[in-house]
Amino acid sequence: MLSKVHSATCIGIEACEIDIEVDVSHGQLPNFNIVGLPDTAVKESKDRVRAAIKNNDFLTGSKHITVNLAPADIKKEGPSFDLPIALGILASTGHISPEKLENYIFLGELALDGSLRNIPGCLSIAHALSHLNKTLILPKESAQEASIETKTPVLWARDLKEVVEFLNGKIELKKAEANIELLISSNTETEFNFREVKGQHLVKRALEIAVSGFHHVLMIGPPGSGKSMLAKRISSIFPKLELDEVIQTIKIKSHNQKGINEYNLCSSLSRPFRSPHSSISQAGLIGGGSYPKPGEVSLAHHGVLFLDEFPEFRRDVIESLRSPLEDKKVTISRAKQQVSYPSNFMLICAMNPCPCGNLGSEIKECYCTINQINQYRGKISGPIMDRIDIHIDVPMVPYTQLSNKEESESSEDIQERIQRVRQIQSNRFGNNSFHCNSQIPDKLIRKFCPLTPEAEELLKDALTQLGMSARAYTKIIKLARTIADLENTELIDSSHISEAIQYRTLDRYQ
Repeated sequence: MLSKVHSATCIGIEACEIDIEVDVSHGQLPNFNIVGLPDTAVKESKDRVRAAIKNNDFLTGSKHITVNLAPADIKKEGPSFDLPIALGILASTGHISPEKLENYIFLGELALDGSLRNIPGCLSIAHALSHLNKTLILPKESAQEASIETKTPVLWARDLKEVVEFLNGKIELKKAEANIELLISSNTETEFNFREVKGQHLVKRALEIAVSGFHHVLMIGPPGSGKSMLAKRISSIFPKLELDEVIQTIKIKSHNQKGINEYNLCSSLSRPFRSPHSSISQAGLIGGGSYPKPGEVSLAHHGVLFLDEFPEFRRDVIESLRSPLEDKKVTISRAKQQVSYPSNFMLICAMNPCPCGNLGSEIKECYCTINQINQYRGKISGPIMDRIDIHIDVPMVPYTQLSNKEESESSEDIQERIQRVRQIQSNRFGNNSFHCNSQIPDKLIRKFCPLTPEAEELLKDALTQLGMSARAYTKIIKLARTIADLENTELIDSSHISEAIQYRTLDRYQ
């Protein structure tokens, strides 16, 4: 007997419907075949399904079973097809009426006792298939994530037996509901706060400008000057995530992990902060694998990617940042598929001024030669340096500031100013595809960044003397636009350009 069950699979962070056709026949040698480009995890599902059906007292006998995953030209991966395959077999052997399966989409990994386990990508599936007007039936741990998409009804079950009894009309499954907007508004917990930072007023000013316009930052300072401490607190001054940003963030996080359950959903409502070690590979940073998974640049989407000891990263890893910094997305091509992941992150880098870290110090002497210093800084190429908007020195904090018992300005106060600037940008750009000053297309710079004649003249002199690139030229104007917004000024004057130029001083070393 032939039966059909609706399911789905993820391609990147998007999803598509998969029809699972199950044929159970008599008169042949007992066999269990799965076709339709299954990976190893899908092929192994036959053993999990067979054990789950037997351990829940559903008698199917020794029959010839053929399972087809359609469309056959899409690669199927992961254990999420266990539940629909089992239901297809039970429908073909008379335990469930095949007509009962029509209005539902099933996903879930089966344990050998028939219980359902968490699976990744549920929100992507609920979002992509909302137009089908079908109800999604999932494991309990996955249902909370999927219910963020309010257009798709989501029911959850603990095991295979509950699903079968529900389809036979014996019980009702519970509906999953996540009030995500309430969770976002109530999510105020931050582990780090700028009130704990002593001194470093110029650096904090630069970071406020950076977050206001979503500009990338390179911090240069000796060991112990507070670069990592400052970077960890940047997330605390970001505006709260909007609903569409939360959905994108959870989609990426769920696809990379084993799903997002109700216990770690709240941690996904904060801005991502990713800080990979300098030994990371190119695939780990950008994404990759035989079946492409998102890398750190995508996991940091709408948040911060912090690269400490920046020159210690491999040269090919650093250079691979060019495309995501410019295009705000990563496309991973493999022989069997091509996947794109969003990667609109704020890059924060930290490095020493020289190999020993003491260059410019008034306390310790630097023994590095000019060649060693140039070689160390040369690990970061000119094109990468051009793409970083702000280069800021982070000096050692003197004792008088460290021992000062007065609290510094809190993250909440800085965040309030940044929120006001973000609102100015939102009003200015309206329905455009970009929302921050750093993302203004070059062809629209003159429209959104009007300069006074004095500012034009200063910019011309600075670029001529410092020999900056065309990309650095546009970065300075966008940076000055953010500085002017912090002062609530529409015209960009010479003081704004002057401050923006100060943040590009490393260009002279390229």
